Amino acid sequence: MAFEGLSAKLRGAISRMTGRGKLNEQAVKEGMREVRMALLEADVNYTVAKDFIKRVTEKCVGQEVLASLTPEQQVIKIVNEEMTALMGASVAKLTWSSSVPTIYMLCGLQGAGKTTMCAKLAGYLMKQGKKPMLAACDIYRPAAIKQLQVVGEQVGARVYQNGTQDPVKTAREAVEQARYYGCDVLIIDTAGRLHIDTELMDELDRIKAAVHPQEILLVVDAMTGQDAVNVANTFNEKLAIDGVILTKLDGDTRGGAALSVRAVTGKPIKFSGIGERLADIEPFYPDRMASRILGMGDVLTLIDKAQEAFADADMDALAQKSKTQDLTLEDFLEQMQSMKKMGGLRSMLEMIPGFSGKGVDIDDNALKKPEAIIRSMTAKERRNPGILNASRRKRIAAGSGTSVQDVNTLIRNFDQARQMMRQMQGGKGARKMRAMMRNFGGK
Repeated sequence: MAFEGLSAKLRGAISRMTGRGKLNEQAVKEGMREVRMALLEADVNYTVAKDFIKRVTEKCVGQEVLASLTPEQQVIKIVNEEMTALMGASVAKLTWSSSVPTIYMLCGLQGAGKTTMCAKLAGYLMKQGKKPMLAACDIYRPAAIKQLQVVGEQVGARVYQNGTQDPVKTAREAVEQARYYGCDVLIIDTAGRLHIDTELMDELDRIKAAVHPQEILLVVDAMTGQDAVNVANTFNEKLAIDGVILTKLDGDTRGGAALSVRAVTGKPIKFSGIGERLADIEPFYPDRMASRILGMGDVLTLIDKAQEAFADADMDALAQKSKTQDLTLEDFLEQMQSMKKMGGLRSMLEMIPGFSGKGVDIDDNALKKPEAIIRSMTAKERRNPGILNASRRKRIAAGSGTSVQDVNTLIRNFDQARQMMRQMQGGKGARKMRAMMRNFGGK
């Protein structure tokens, strides 16, 4: 997962630095050397890493930290604060035009995931009540227009294309089409190259001059490390970008781009791509990302995902069923589907303090077997598990490609879950959990 190597090395360095009781300046300097090496190995820009270490060291050798009875907590607090500041301190939201449509122009090199990100951003904005249109202005990459049409259809966004005509003309037409169809957002997918060249930049500059986008968002591949920062710097010099979208943060990325791009370009990271699904996009919160890197979890993002995956009506219905003891395997299946929407078990555990960064061995495919078993049951069996005798269980095991023992395990786990729900004061626990989510989420 993202930042896994950096996280382990940072925590190790801090633990060794603070594991000898009270801190002294020599221990801090030795520990900071390890932290600097961890940052450089994660492909963080050299100057950024050097300045970061300098600021952290100055704060760590203060009298308050050196005299503290809990130096590890103090050091982690300082590193967390400085890392948050390094990535932008606060979330950078999209800005909106006073006239319709608000135009966002996405640019970047080939292979960064730009076309897919156009659809992801459209889907994200649709959840905010917006009506986006996508414009296909990449006329060079084979099947780029078709790809945009496919992903646009998958998220339910209208796509405008006019073949391989001049992209500038297509962009102008797209603005008029967006107004005609009442779309309040236009997202322009532009051409990329394998490298930055004059021809690419001239075309992007002409599109910018023709439609005056509200924001130019650069899509960069986080797995390219320092190269991502170099690309961002060059695009910013040529086009004056307004923000960066990091893709593939779910992969085996070293994290250098996320920690360097704001400091080098002065432009904020606005979104991050966290998976292959079109729903896998989230605003970039510097404080939450710093907490993840330091193994402190990310409870707020977990709550946001839960609020999105579990509708209030569904939670009320579940609470009512638990009160009347009517919880069924169909409800069990629905909850598993909601957990999948949240990114899977591993993703959820990594956001929980105490589990984050501990290398918990959780198989994201763990839900596939129980799901297959439940789907192999009849509707009557799902609603009344008490009728599952030996012959029925044997049939279900054969239909799901599992064993009778697997079926028995699922039924046993279901019974335990139902018993737990009964103990939650007749469903009050579920409502309390929803209230807690609202309080923490600020909704």
